[in-house]
Amino acid sequence: MRLRNETLRIDGWGKNGLRLRATKLARMPEHEHALTEKVPHDAKVSIDSVNKCAEIVNGRLKATVSFVGLVCFYRDDKLILQEYHSCYGGSIRKHPICYKILPREYKGNSSDDFKLTVRFESDPDEKLYGMGQYQMPILDLKGCVLPLEQRNSQVSVPFVISDRGYGMLWNNPATGEAAFGKNITKWTADETDMVDYWITADETPAKIVENYTECVGRAPVMSKNYLGLWQCKLRYRTPEEVLEVFRRYKELGIHLDVIVIDFFHWPYQGDWKFDEKYWPQDKVRAMADEIHAEGTKIMVSVWPSVDKRSENYYAMDQHGLLSSTETGSIQTYDYQGDCGTVDFFNPEARKFVWETCKRNYRSLGIDLFWLDNSEPDSTTYDFDNYRYYSGRGSKVGCEYPKMYLKAFCDGFTADGNEDIVNLVRSAWVGSQKYRGLVWTGDVQSNFEAFRDQVIAGQSMGLAGIPWWTTDIGGFMTDRHDDPDFIELLIRWYQFGVFCPVFRMHGDRGPNWEIPALDDRDFGGGYLYTGYPNEIWSYGDECFTIMKKYLGVRESLKDYISGLMKQASETGAPLIRTMFFEFPEDKRCWELPDQFMFGSDYLVAPILELGARERTVYLPAGKWQSLEDKQVIDGGATVTVPAPLDVIPVFKKV
Repeated sequence: MRLRNETLRIDGWGKNGLRLRATKLARMPEHEHALTEKVPHDAKVSIDSVNKCAEIVNGRLKATVSFVGLVCFYRDDKLILQEYHSCYGGSIRKHPICYKILPREYKGNSSDDFKLTVRFESDPDEKLYGMGQYQMPILDLKGCVLPLEQRNSQVSVPFVISDRGYGMLWNNPATGEAAFGKNITKWTADETDMVDYWITADETPAKIVENYTECVGRAPVMSKNYLGLWQCKLRYRTPEEVLEVFRRYKELGIHLDVIVIDFFHWPYQGDWKFDEKYWPQDKVRAMADEIHAEGTKIMVSVWPSVDKRSENYYAMDQHGLLSSTETGSIQTYDYQGDCGTVDFFNPEARKFVWETCKRNYRSLGIDLFWLDNSEPDSTTYDFDNYRYYSGRGSKVGCEYPKMYLKAFCDGFTADGNEDIVNLVRSAWVGSQKYRGLVWTGDVQSNFEAFRDQVIAGQSMGLAGIPWWTTDIGGFMTDRHDDPDFIELLIRWYQFGVFCPVFRMHGDRGPNWEIPALDDRDFGGGYLYTGYPNEIWSYGDECFTIMKKYLGVRESLKDYISGLMKQASETGAPLIRTMFFEFPEDKRCWELPDQFMFGSDYLVAPILELGARERTVYLPAGKWQSLEDKQVIDGGATVTVPAPLDVIPVFKKV
């Protein structure tokens, strides 16, 4: 449809889905963005030439377009979402004509790009969920304003689910904002060439997520090799330190699925290799052989930052494999060096980094990669100042972490290695296809941050990202031996048992008390390390509790493996909001601090220091306590004991 100088197009797209695109350019751009999967539809279009309107129906979802270009969406002929319009009439809800506000507003940035705003009517009583990971204790996003940009610990995945029976994908990797006001819903893109969003409507949140992930892709099946304990700290500095920890776990009869070597084991950022002074190749190979003999995988941290002192910097810069800046300094990152950033939008850059890591790490026995700083972290988050192979950061930047993941997933796949997991600090729509395990970044070690992570896991699952984890205990600890921190660590560890991946990590301070290995200002020995972070590191009581819940995790491996298969088949997350499993129970739409782990287990983390009991809402049915095996009737809120060695968990009977 052509309206004045705007072209509007709506297509059937997947089950009960419609994709709307619009532009003021002469030709409609051909972007896939997140809608990469080939999906069937059964859309039918009808045009009323007399009233100058049209409609398109795909399954349960219908869209109508009025003579002024106003679009309304219906599920089973019931209005569920409507664009905001006040300029020429035609709106079901009348607004003052003098506002002169259009639903789709373009403001020119350049000849081919716009600052874009798309507005919708807002139902003040509607509940909205999803959108990825924002560090806040809010599950229902109604009333929230969310930046659409990637930052350390913030992951923008712009898919939202409504309790009115629809889901909406903002199919645009530009930076911008989503505002879910009571008076208006508004999406903005800082720099783009088109409107592009997708709607689906269905009976339950589970079906909505299934429809959505069919269009954007699903995670593969994570094998049992990764469902036990992962051990990590900031940071093991030599093969001897790694083996000391590994051997102690072996002596205790505890199997590690993964052990992780963190950052600054390299000479310079961007070398993507071990510093030979502390990680000689023969010792790395011997370390890998010993660890592999017990069936444990080894993961190594890599960063996208490239120090100007790196052996790779100038070749990468000359061949256009680094991002550039529009104005000012060409430096894009300044932590521990004057650095550029790999342009993972460039296929040649993806190939270069993978081949370098393959040559320098994989050849020594390294199995997996930790793709840190994957937002990417930047000196400042001036998105419009960074230019990539595909455009400025303000136009494409939200997709950067997905392209980072793609480099390594494609490399592994080309080499015939598909049973792999890459740990990553950020994601965008569809990142799940590339074997990315998202963790929540460098969060504080306190109960406030812990509450935020419980929310984040639920929201990420609704946004289509089922592989998710946290730093157990939080990342930043002031005192490793503080009793309050140890209590937090225990409570976080108990929660970690019921996360998709169970992973110890953190910077256990104060790190200034531990001397560096040498006084060079570069290489694998100069940067700080934290105190020990193994499960025996915090006293006998903590160790006993952790051993107990490690046994629980091991007993759940078959169950979790089934959930991983389900995530691959339907997109269903492992951490599920209560309403995902019980959509007909209105109470379940208002419970941010408890969740379902799959369909069988209700988990109620202890989120306050000193708490030794908590209230839990049990939906209708019978529930068995995981701790004492007592069976309780549901349909009510109960208060249950929670001594330090117990997290309230109930199995559906």
